[in-house]
Amino acid sequence: MKIAYLDCFSGASGDMLLGALVDAGLPLEDLKSEIAKLGLSHYELEARPIQKKGIGGTQVAVIVDTERHQHHRRLADITGIITRSGLHGEVKKRSLAIFRRLAEAEAKVHGTSVDKVHFHEVGAMDSIIDVVGAVAGIQAMGIRKIFCSALHVGTGTVDCAHGTLPVPAPATAELIRGKPVYATGVVGELLTPTGAAVLTTLSAGFGPMPAMTVECIGYGAGTSELPIPNLLRLSIGTADAALDQCDMEQVAVMETNIDDMNPQFFDYLIEKMLAMGALDVFLTPVHMKKNRVGTLLTILCRPAAVTEFADFVLRETTSIGLRWRIENRIIAKRCIETVETTYGPINCKIARIGDEIVNVAPEYEDCKRAALQRGIPLKKVVKEITAQQRLRSKP
Repeated sequence: MKIAYLDCFSGASGDMLLGALVDAGLPLEDLKSEIAKLGLSHYELEARPIQKKGIGGTQVAVIVDTERHQHHRRLADITGIITRSGLHGEVKKRSLAIFRRLAEAEAKVHGTSVDKVHFHEVGAMDSIIDVVGAVAGIQAMGIRKIFCSALHVGTGTVDCAHGTLPVPAPATAELIRGKPVYATGVVGELLTPTGAAVLTTLSAGFGPMPAMTVECIGYGAGTSELPIPNLLRLSIGTADAALDQCDMEQVAVMETNIDDMNPQFFDYLIEKMLAMGALDVFLTPVHMKKNRVGTLLTILCRPAAVTEFADFVLRETTSIGLRWRIENRIIAKRCIETVETTYGPINCKIARIGDEIVNVAPEYEDCKRAALQRGIPLKKVVKEITAQQRLRSKP
């Protein structure tokens, strides 16, 4: 399976995405051909090699004839352009999802409705070409999944149609809620609303680079001169073929060592955190400094929930600090199915790789209830239900 990783060490924008794709091997003529399916006119698409702080990349520019474009477009107008185009159905679907997400963010920060949000005509032309070009280019290169680094957003202010706004711009800030972001003091708008809308809509996860064999790398250049290389790095490669039938995602791993708390409290803590949405919570015995016996509390959760769980642990335990990191994980596709068994209906967690059932786990509470009702060992109920479901799953 072909996947891609976007390293946003200098943020991201629509034209940087196009530049990275072209620099990674997407023929410019193919990109132009896809964008031409929109039926737009009075613009040009140009690409040129450029260096930023000694690193070579490609800069793609959308040059719009401003004398021909002087009115505003709303989301409905852009939706009509994309819907009526000759683009592939999946390109249309993803492009529309990006614009819908962008319009929702703009509507929220400006206190209006999605239908009333308008895009300045020149900006709309830029955005339509950037968004559709990025989506079409990703599909043309056969990329199945995209992952993204934490987002460098920049600092300071930016001038726009609404006046001088803080960085990240309000719409960008709304789009990146729940995603890992950072700033290093570089002055300027590194992450644009268009870039944020594309990345947060298309990316399967944010964090470190997933396990992959990198085959090509492209650098898309921005227009500003910054103290760091103003580039977006795109790495394209392959993941293990078996992963094509599994899910890949990023999770937050939170840890703290505790040696001065009543261990009975852990039962309460685990129950509460699982109810809060933790993916898993587990305990590991550890020896700490001065040979003190302690417990390593580990929590797996969604990256967006790190602050919530940190606040809970610091308030509810004797810990005075936590460590956390983002890690990749590969998971079999799973679902909960209610199945008929000799013990009545039982909920089972079914894990699949492709069409093959690789694991069946009957729900504990259902099995416990069946065992108590019939006065038989719990392990017998679990064993028989698991065997029944594995036999049922065989072709």
